[in-house]
Amino acid sequence: MTTHESDAKMLDESDDNGTSIAPAARATTGRPSFVSNVITIAGRELRSYFDSLIAYVVIAVTMTAVGGWVFLWESAFWKVDRASMDRMFEMLPWMLSGIVIPGVTMRLLAEEKRSGTLELLITMPVRDAEVILGKYIGAMSMILVVLLGSMLYPLAIFKWPWHLGELDWGPVWTGYLGLVLFSFAGVAIGLFFSSITDNQIIAFFITALVLMVLMAVGLAVESVRGKPGQVLEFISFLSRVTPFRKGMIDPRAILYFVSVAVVFTLLSFRSLEGRKWS
Repeated sequence: MTTHESDAKMLDESDDNGTSIAPAARATTGRPSFVSNVITIAGRELRSYFDSLIAYVVIAVTMTAVGGWVFLWESAFWKVDRASMDRMFEMLPWMLSGIVIPGVTMRLLAEEKRSGTLELLITMPVRDAEVILGKYIGAMSMILVVLLGSMLYPLAIFKWPWHLGELDWGPVWTGYLGLVLFSFAGVAIGLFFSSITDNQIIAFFITALVLMVLMAVGLAVESVRGKPGQVLEFISFLSRVTPFRKGMIDPRAILYFVSVAVVFTLLSFRSLEGRKWS
């Protein structure tokens, strides 16, 4: 049985003693609680990444690309001549947009639809919202694992085993905050595109294209004047995430990323709900 099929049958599983997954919840409501279902689906989704090659490939590619960009490409890190991880935070949003988020989200619902397990899942006593939130949290957890992996670079360089200077950790923490918020929005976008196709490859490329465009428009902000420039700056992910890597917390950027995450998560819910009537 695949991980996705086990998702669909999670309400029928028991432990070794025959006790159901959420006995307290079943006793009072006849079904596991909303939170219990979401956590179960999220946990299974996260485990499915490590049961396949996705987690290992994404982590390996990200770590290799970040290391090469920071330390080898034009020797930028060594030319700065100061303790800074700014170059890593300059590169990570592009990696998240082009590789990591599309790779993690492409199979969330597309693979379920292709294999036919989505119909099984949504006919079980599980709400559509539980499926969407569980999938979202599972994918977001995988992104957090990747970001935690990238923390090895500043820790190894400035703490142990090397100590190449006194790093200002303020911009590091705000940089990671910006990347997490960025990922909130990116994962929701990827989840939506995975919900409207049954082809993982198509979901991957559409998500990557949309996220890369939302990044790339930020490069044109300074050269485009007037209202068009303001529009580009407003929608640009690059313009929103850049202040965080400089040590600044922008409340407008927080609101923007959270709003995008909420909107696309709701769109995914509507897409899943619509399958019942198609």
